[in-house]
Amino acid sequence: MDIATIVGILLAYSLVIAALLMGAGIAPYIDIPSVLIVIGGNAGIIMMCVPLGTFLSFGKVTMKTFKYTLDDAPKLIGQLVEFAVKARRDGILSLESAGDEVGDEFLKKGIRLAVDGTEPEVIKGILETELNYMSERHKTGANLLGFIVDYGPAMGMIGTLIGLVAMLQTMDDPSSIGPAMAVALLTTFYGAMMANLFAGPLKAKLEGRSAQETLIREIMIAGIMAIQAGDNPRIVEQKLNAYLAPKERKSQFE
Repeated sequence: MDIATIVGILLAYSLVIAALLMGAGIAPYIDIPSVLIVIGGNAGIIMMCVPLGTFLSFGKVTMKTFKYTLDDAPKLIGQLVEFAVKARRDGILSLESAGDEVGDEFLKKGIRLAVDGTEPEVIKGILETELNYMSERHKTGANLLGFIVDYGPAMGMIGTLIGLVAMLQTMDDPSSIGPAMAVALLTTFYGAMMANLFAGPLKAKLEGRSAQETLIREIMIAGIMAIQAGDNPRIVEQKLNAYLAPKERKSQFE
């Protein structure tokens, strides 16, 4: 569970709600037609932009910002170095049983290809293709939230214009202008809230997750290629540690 996402949402929304309570209260900021325009409008826009199956994955994609499993890079490097030691000592075929113990399917596939004697260029091509399409899938998921960032404020403005037209039709009653203007502005408020306090931050979190997972996969590819090439385990470790910040690097040979 990503505590930062939860704490960030609670903090941001709590401060906004506190500001509302210290002003006119919550009730003046609740308007059902405005909610329908913004939420319904954004849902319709997303459905126009992507296939239905992608649209229906919106909830699953959003939940990945709250709960996400990712390999620990230093631990992964340590595991790959152990494989390098075993392959150098007993031959690469000795990794056949080790590959079955690996939980990550991407790494398992790479080890099996290496054990089967597949050409290095073929292994690298297969794994990089899978990595590229993984990145594209992640980008598609993040774009679901990106559509709200792009169109949420616009839907709010459309709702505001609708409200202003209704207000102008009642200009003969000055007492109704203030309340009507307030309601008209609420859709802009809702659109800005959806874009900046929901979709935008979660989209950035998903993009960060994708970058982290891409790095992990790149380390796996580099490790598998080095093991197949028969590199010295120390060299393998140095190659893989180069992907990490200096403070994250660990060595099994010191």
